Amino acid sequence: MIAEHPVIQVLIPLLGAPLCVLAARGVFAYWVALACSLASLFVATRLLTSVMATGPIVYELGGWAAPWGIEYRIGPLNSFVLLLVALLGALVMLAAKKSVDSEIPRERRHFFYAAMMLCQTGLLGITITGDAFNVFVFLEIAALSSYILIAMGHQRRALYASYQYLIMGTIGSTFILISIGLLYQMTGTLNMADLAARLPAVGDTRTVLISFAFFMVGVSLKMALFPLHMWLPNAYTYAPSAVSAFLAATATKVAVYVMIRFLFSIYGPAFAFEKIDVSQILGALALVGIVLMSAAAIFQTNVKRLLAYSSVAQIGYIVLGISFANVNGLTGGIVHLFNHGLMKGGLFLTVAAVVYRVGSSDLNAFRGLGRSMPITMFLFVLGGLGMIGVPLTVGFISKWYLILAAIETGHWLAVALVLLSSLLAVIYVWRVVEFAYFQPRDRSSDPVGEAPLSMLVPTAILVLATIVFGVSTEWTVGVARAAAVFLLGGHS
Repeated sequence: MIAEHPVIQVLIPLLGAPLCVLAARGVFAYWVALACSLASLFVATRLLTSVMATGPIVYELGGWAAPWGIEYRIGPLNSFVLLLVALLGALVMLAAKKSVDSEIPRERRHFFYAAMMLCQTGLLGITITGDAFNVFVFLEIAALSSYILIAMGHQRRALYASYQYLIMGTIGSTFILISIGLLYQMTGTLNMADLAARLPAVGDTRTVLISFAFFMVGVSLKMALFPLHMWLPNAYTYAPSAVSAFLAATATKVAVYVMIRFLFSIYGPAFAFEKIDVSQILGALALVGIVLMSAAAIFQTNVKRLLAYSSVAQIGYIVLGISFANVNGLTGGIVHLFNHGLMKGGLFLTVAAVVYRVGSSDLNAFRGLGRSMPITMFLFVLGGLGMIGVPLTVGFISKWYLILAAIETGHWLAVALVLLSSLLAVIYVWRVVEFAYFQPRDRSSDPVGEAPLSMLVPTAILVLATIVFGVSTEWTVGVARAAAVFLLGGHS
């Protein structure tokens, strides 16, 4: 049965979307979406286990052999990202019901859950496919459903945020499509493994150079790499809380995966990091983004927006690891891709709990919540410690490997700026802690109770995972290192 799991991974949420619409009532649509999310998590877990035990899995759709047919190719890297997407999809869905009921009108809820299923389909499909054009197709499925989900926010600004994301996302997708088209023109294939084999023969042509430029700009827009990040703060701030949690933890990480897959598996390290020397540009943008976006987060008065700017900085950490193009750097980047998904998913779910109880994510709404919502705020503090990079948290593990890679390459400025950004993270996390624990709640405000158990349990799982994987790193770092060695070995 494991042989059919690659296509089942995509079919489950894809079939779940129309079933949610057919349910036509929010409560039934929710249970359909939850069942599909849990089933996807089970399949993703099986795939990762199988890949780590027996090696890469190749699935030929319809029995058509590559490169004529489409294949799903699953190795250490994309099985790791598949698990992240499926895990966050399941946990966010577990926590979503109360939040969605309070933010989405009843007559729209089945459409909401259908869009969530389509978004999962797109993100899982991007990660699992071995066909370059399929990457674009799934990218559009994820993007179009994301625009709809963001627009469902209860504030009017959600429409503006969705439109802004649509414009920027469409430009990014178009650039990626142009890049893929140029690669096809030069090689006559869309299969990634076949592209990797044929591309060196035409690597010196202007067409391939232009395709590389289009790809880097397009994927940088999708992953919100500084300075192409302007769509992200509004999207995360005004989207429904469950959507913010899911997209913050998965969407940009999948875009990072696309960058890694193309740089190392299609264009190849020799082309990208020796001929073009893209590491200089990526490293510079990553370091500037890490510092400036961490500083920008300090001045935000909305916790969702604060976490959004923090996310742009965290993308910088991942890209910094990629720019080193060595085992430690790539290991640090890949493990931070996973770790940041856990941290940011947990933090946004704590904000979702606050929005459910208080109705706002403004900093002022957090006054006194350390007393009235002690578990929720304790979970926020634990997640914040991970963002800072305190030892025994996953954030420390990621930064440790990045610092090792920087020292290995003699990049002492990167070491200094990574440490500086951690100090800036202390400041913006402390701002929320200060409001929650050291500022009294307005006496005229209505009493606030703890978040529902259905929201606390998934949040606690994510936040506690940031501690567990910060103490025991064998599994996460082991998979990340295996993926890094696989990619740097020239495999596709």
